[in-house]
Amino acid sequence: MWLDGAWRGSEQVREILSPYTGKRAALADEASPEQTGRAVAAAAEAFPKTRALSRHARSRLLSAMAGGIESRRKEFVELMVREAGKPATLADAEVSRAVTTFTGAAEEAKRFGGEVVPVDTDPAGRAFEPALSFWVPRGPVLAITPFNFPLNLVAHKVAPALAVGAPVLVKPAPQAPGPAALLAAVFAEAAAATADSREAVPLAALQVVSCPNGAAGAAVADRRLATLSFTGSAAVGWMLQGRAVGKKVCLELGGNAAVVVHSDADLARAAARCAAGAFAYAGQICISVQRIFVQRSVAAKFRKLLLAETAKLGVGDPGDPKTVVGPLIDAAAADRVLSWIAEARGHGAKVLCGGTRRGNVIAPTVLAGARPDARVTCEEVFGPVAALYEYRDFEEAVSRVNASRYGLQAGVFTDSHRLVQRAAAGLEVGAVLVNEVPSYRADPMPYGGVKDSGLGREGVRYAMEEYCERRTVLTWRG
Repeated sequence: MWLDGAWRGSEQVREILSPYTGKRAALADEASPEQTGRAVAAAAEAFPKTRALSRHARSRLLSAMAGGIESRRKEFVELMVREAGKPATLADAEVSRAVTTFTGAAEEAKRFGGEVVPVDTDPAGRAFEPALSFWVPRGPVLAITPFNFPLNLVAHKVAPALAVGAPVLVKPAPQAPGPAALLAAVFAEAAAATADSREAVPLAALQVVSCPNGAAGAAVADRRLATLSFTGSAAVGWMLQGRAVGKKVCLELGGNAAVVVHSDADLARAAARCAAGAFAYAGQICISVQRIFVQRSVAAKFRKLLLAETAKLGVGDPGDPKTVVGPLIDAAAADRVLSWIAEARGHGAKVLCGGTRRGNVIAPTVLAGARPDARVTCEEVFGPVAALYEYRDFEEAVSRVNASRYGLQAGVFTDSHRLVQRAAAGLEVGAVLVNEVPSYRADPMPYGGVKDSGLGREGVRYAMEEYCERRTVLTWRG
């Protein structure tokens, strides 16, 4: 683990198993409670130094980290395939996204400033100069990240924190801590390469400490860490919010993303995108397509197209460049997904394809007729399962999409500008994607949800704002 500016071992070493082969993929040091406490203290002690760094120094560091990630592309891909079971082509795309994330943060670090606020709009304000309102970092960030994007979701917390001058303590997912540790190596090299006689980035600006999920409670409650940024399940996220007293809390939680396919849509494109959006990486993405609502007049045609596109997807070994649908993260996850499919079938759902298992790999599964209260439709399945439904008119589709406790993203396929506007106004989600599936995320955009899908927004600039607070300076003219 990368702790207080150096690599440290631990008395507790944990074996990480490949989700695909079940064999040992890696060994990971697990931090003791004392080491976790030391990481918190080191982050707090680094804060006066990181917030004093010039924007130039922060930008140089982040640019160097982008280059370092690119130079270690192959290593990152191999780690994600081995530890997370991520198909190699998707892992390679994740590396590209992480490079983009750090490059964007390097650019934002230069221009992230503030604004001039006229105060003479109030008669009493005529005695004052225009106010200056600008961003200052709250303090160290605790970043708790999931297994499914073990590099880029770490990047989406680390890069904005470093851009604003906030130290960051990363607790990566125990299933796949390797990419975060390799990112720490990239950070150490970049910090050394960008140091000059005037200023240097403190090596304690980043800590990467792996520990069991339940062992992070002390850090969550420690007020020396000013912000908690968590990506994971809704149940865990809201529980952590209750423990994070006195902190700014950013939660990117679950979803059961829906797509609406209207009769005027390009059905072939919609089917191809829905198949990829539902089943890539075995559906282990919080914005994977889980519910598909198709207007009744084109439902039969769309169903045929969707099943044909699903059949084209490569399934199996994540190391095979043709694979799109790899294994679930572990046997327990595969057991749960199959039990939810069986539950839906027991209540009348029809399996149009899939529903079978080999090891931790579940074949892409399309259901028809699943009840709205089936867990495969009303909860986050986090597996390769999509449920098809028909609707009469657009208002019904919007209402059924909204009949969920989640609200992360939704997709709408239509050529009608009028319907797009109605979707944008009526869908209770953080983002509406038009003629695209909700599984797509552009890294610079504001990203986050409503309802049980979380609080706050990611996306480099928006996360920078979450990690800061406004400070205003008002000067009397005299």
